[in-house]
Amino acid sequence: MENVMSFNACIEQSIKNYWNLDALTDYKGATLQYQDVARKIEKLHILFENSGVQKGDKIALCGRNMSNWAVAFLATLTYGAVAVPILHEFTADQIHHIVNHSEARLLFVGDVVAKQIDPAKMPDLEGIINIIDYSLMISRTEKLTYAREHLNEFFGKKYPKYFRKENIDYYKEESPEQLCIINYTSGTTGFSKGVMIPYRAMWSNLDFAGKVLDEQLHPGDNTISILPMAHMYGMAFEFIKEFMSGCHIFYLTRVPSPAVVAQAFTDIKPIIIIAVPLVIEKIIRKKVFPKITPAIKLLMKTPVIGDKIKKKIHDQVYNAFGGKLYEIIIGGAALNQEVEQFLKDIRFPVTVGYGATECAPIITYADWHDHKAGSCGRAVVHMEVKIDSKHPHKEPGEILARGLNVMLGYYKNEEVTAETLDKEGWYHTGDLGIMDKKGNLFIKGRSKNMLLGPSGQNIFPEEIEDALNSLPYVMESIVVQREQKLVALVHPDLEACSANNMSSDDVERQMKQNLEQLNATQPAYCKVAYIEIHDEEFEKTPKKSIKRFLYT
Repeated sequence: MENVMSFNACIEQSIKNYWNLDALTDYKGATLQYQDVARKIEKLHILFENSGVQKGDKIALCGRNMSNWAVAFLATLTYGAVAVPILHEFTADQIHHIVNHSEARLLFVGDVVAKQIDPAKMPDLEGIINIIDYSLMISRTEKLTYAREHLNEFFGKKYPKYFRKENIDYYKEESPEQLCIINYTSGTTGFSKGVMIPYRAMWSNLDFAGKVLDEQLHPGDNTISILPMAHMYGMAFEFIKEFMSGCHIFYLTRVPSPAVVAQAFTDIKPIIIIAVPLVIEKIIRKKVFPKITPAIKLLMKTPVIGDKIKKKIHDQVYNAFGGKLYEIIIGGAALNQEVEQFLKDIRFPVTVGYGATECAPIITYADWHDHKAGSCGRAVVHMEVKIDSKHPHKEPGEILARGLNVMLGYYKNEEVTAETLDKEGWYHTGDLGIMDKKGNLFIKGRSKNMLLGPSGQNIFPEEIEDALNSLPYVMESIVVQREQKLVALVHPDLEACSANNMSSDDVERQMKQNLEQLNATQPAYCKVAYIEIHDEEFEKTPKKSIKRFLYT
């Protein structure tokens, strides 16, 4: 075991170091300084203690990103309880199941979630607390009711004169292997598994982020939180790393539509952006590509003039993201090749990482200066990665990962844990990939999505979809197999179709042209038989991956 520091000690130290700096802001709302965060944490600790919560008890959190969500999460860990973050996009039944399965004693909820859930279906909960103001929505014990009603009194007795940084002494985990978080996956397979994240994995991800970003992130820098904090990707790299660095984090607290996000970038001027491909691709396709005419494309390929045009486009795109950006880190899925190549051509600071909830989450990464197009970086510090293939440089195999970031297993699910973690400690990701001789990882798709061609060839639908998504009027697509034929399900860009007064017949003709263009680039066994148009967007997980199981 490598030398692992206390994660809770890092939280404590960051609060003390940055006591007078702005910490958390609800966009266009109130701001908490680090000292305000500390005071709120202390009050929640008093509430937990006086209501009978023990070290190791589970506390669930379910609501939109906001400052008080972050405070409740930090309070849970630094008290010694186990946090159970729940994606607020989950259905009421999923939330009920997770609360019950995790044996949570308390549940923090946002106002939207509060209207959806049924407390009667979570009979073992002792209380439901409103994230917005920490008021009690439901209490099932006298101790909890009394503790909340007398909270300010308890706080005043404990700190009659003042509450200062010297008063902070948080619970420190007893072992790096101790359970810290149970994070339920938002996968595309139709069910959630409770991933048990130990403290060592949280510290290891933080240590990695420090090694690659400490020169860029400084106390007082502005950052923005777009991804759900209940998902490990958003939690680790939009919240925890920035908080530990003394940054000022802004929470959108609303649905991150392209218009809202674009305005936030302009207002906040973030130093770093963590995103899933969908957010960046929409901005580039809607705001940038329409301005690049065929003549400009041609000029971009010429010496000298091309460089000047690329520089001008770069500056316009860069300013659209706030103008102070070090880099955008894409995760959760592959970036569309056309968009990625365009951003590389204009020297825009974007990179792609790879991870999984089971690794809390990071597995591979490379700084944008070193990022190889089409890859998702190399194995990060504290992690090993290998391809389960006889010829890993050219023959796809399952991606395996081992190291400090890897989970303890799935909560109350020893059977699936044994299938996923082997006896040598390798985590079997279920993703297929190849690795070049420099260690750059290239993902080919999910093993369960792989299709077999007529002569046993391996077909990776994600690669066909990537090519299809670059064609005119295609918003998103899924390639499936029906009676040994490949079929593409396509959701058109209805906004663009409407803007060009296209009828349904026009859209069908365009898709036929797209089919011809697509098949001209594919080997015989990857050719698509026909395109089926879907008027509705495909249903997605909270991290914006299409739920394939609904369509295959």
